[in-house]
Amino acid sequence: MERENMSFQSMFVLLGFSDHPWLERPLFGVVLVFYILTMLGNGFIILLTVVDPRLHTPMYFFLDNLSLLDLCITTIILPQLLANLWGPQKTIAFRSCFTQAYFFHLIACTECILLTVMAFDRYVAICQPLQYSLIMRPQLCMQLAILAWGSGLANSLLQGTLTLKLHYCDHHTLDHFFCELPVLIKLSCEDTTANDLTLIVGATPFVLLAPLLVLVSYALITRAVVKLPSAEGRHKAFSTCSSHMVVVTMYYGPAIYMYLQPPNNSTQAKFISFFYCLITPLLNPLIYTLRNKDVKRALKKILKS
Repeated sequence: MERENMSFQSMFVLLGFSDHPWLERPLFGVVLVFYILTMLGNGFIILLTVVDPRLHTPMYFFLDNLSLLDLCITTIILPQLLANLWGPQKTIAFRSCFTQAYFFHLIACTECILLTVMAFDRYVAICQPLQYSLIMRPQLCMQLAILAWGSGLANSLLQGTLTLKLHYCDHHTLDHFFCELPVLIKLSCEDTTANDLTLIVGATPFVLLAPLLVLVSYALITRAVVKLPSAEGRHKAFSTCSSHMVVVTMYYGPAIYMYLQPPNNSTQAKFISFFYCLITPLLNPLIYTLRNKDVKRALKKILKS
């Protein structure tokens, strides 16, 4: 087939869930409700931490960054998904497709590093409580946040540039519900071995090294907690970390499966992507707030006002 450089006027077709047409309208309702709840939940966390001075701590600073990432990822993916689920028109311009893939990759990589930074924050809080305010000073928190965002930006620039240079055949059909770099690479009709290898190598620090650092942090936390003399102290320490561990598991699990061992079944890949694009951003604010006394206290204060 004839190869061509993709122009920004070219159109892609996103098949989405069109192989299951009976699912599209019910999914539209589910996605719309989840989208609204995700925006409200994550916006609510950011609002609380802004208005309540008692939440101006490193933990909530990083939680604000996480909520901002969740707001961004849902805004990038879900409006296009809603449009595709509702109407027969399932096209997307290459400019929009590449922009979606680039920013999704940036946010996903940034969130991997941010979750690692949050694990480090919990390690310092539990294992070095007397030095916590000295170690997690505002300057260091800002530097760690910049590290997370900067690493995501650097990797997405590299992967996006390499993907943009690929040639594509005369078929522009993506068997996915949004534009993702591995899917765009797979669509090319030239040898993509270098792109696939670069994608795996580039993903390694985010989906292997970052989770490993999280595990090390929590291994050290567990060792410190079991040495605490009181059962109440152990319970409080574990409850502080349990929310973050649930979020880490929900996020890293699908990401590792998708990027290091991509599923052969396209439907399976779609539903895995559906999970970390829709379910995880929705559950993050619920997980962090349902058992959090500080957030509940801030909420009561706002409601009384």
